[in-house]
Amino acid sequence: MGGCAGEERLARVRLNFFACHKSDWLLRLMELYGGAAELLKRPAAEIAAEGGVMPETAERLAAQTAAADPEKELRAAERCGVLVLTALDEGYPELLKEIYDPPLVLYLRGDFKPLPAAAIVGTRRATPYGLRTAARLAGELAGAGVAVVSGLARGVDTAAHLAAVEAGGVTWAALGTGLNRIYPEENRRLAAKIAEAGGALVSEFPLDKGPLQANFPRRNRVISGLSLATVVVEGGFESGALITARFALEQGREVLAVPGPVDSPVSRGPNYFIKNGAYPAETGEDVIACFPPERLFGLRLRPAPGGPSEAALRALSPDGLEAYGAIAAAEEGLSADEVTCRLGWPVQRAAAALFELETSPLLVSRNGRYCRAL
Repeated sequence: MGGCAGEERLARVRLNFFACHKSDWLLRLMELYGGAAELLKRPAAEIAAEGGVMPETAERLAAQTAAADPEKELRAAERCGVLVLTALDEGYPELLKEIYDPPLVLYLRGDFKPLPAAAIVGTRRATPYGLRTAARLAGELAGAGVAVVSGLARGVDTAAHLAAVEAGGVTWAALGTGLNRIYPEENRRLAAKIAEAGGALVSEFPLDKGPLQANFPRRNRVISGLSLATVVVEGGFESGALITARFALEQGREVLAVPGPVDSPVSRGPNYFIKNGAYPAETGEDVIACFPPERLFGLRLRPAPGGPSEAALRALSPDGLEAYGAIAAAEEGLSADEVTCRLGWPVQRAAAALFELETSPLLVSRNGRYCRAL
């Protein structure tokens, strides 16, 4: 990387050593001064006066970044097989760039493929139903070619990661610690399995950062930020899973929830989201149906047992079957206008056929386009 870009990259790694609970104001200061390198050249008094931060915070920023050694950190990362990315680098996830406060630095261990991803999150104190459902959803998604994202925590997270690995798929674990400090300790072997199976461990924290309570909610925005959709399996109103879901909503991503028993405390969160408009998640197909149409291509979509089959096609009218054939043959799906033009039908005839297909399990409709669901 060239001189100026290389200096800016090192400055971002240095700035990332500052212990703060949010990165949005650091990004604002970087914008104010034209980058991390320029920010770090400013005296604390100037940052406090011009940047709208408390003098004590500006002093802490100066002290902690001065004590950091970004070149040493990068050498350590290389020795332990960790890739360090900033938004300046090729490979930094595009979906993360879109969120309000993307990580300044992203540490990756494993193979981070550009796959469509869905998060599966839930309480550490999951019920057998929650663990069973998380595992089934993760297995179905991984089997379809979707990366399963979670937080490597006990309970639902662990069940989701394990099921994705066992299905031969890809899973990404976003950590609330540095990659040299796997937490919880009992999941060290699972973390190794994830990387060995073609998945990745992801963290925004320096390599040797230990577990701090304040860092786990920050980790949750990375889980949702990497994902097209977030599924809440189980969790009470104070659960971190609900924090992840709220981040997903703020980021403009889809939120789904697993319906649970009304007398179960850990189903209060998911049931609340469903009552307020979240999609119920019963199968992996429910999750994939929420993806934008352009993200569906290349996925290995399979009908659920007892689901859509030749019987669903036989139930269509001749017009419905012809419209379905046109849509299924289009690599990126078709809009209603394109169906009308392609078939040469009057608008009312095409609309009637599309209505029939919308009420069948054969199509998904997202962003004004129709794509086959299977």
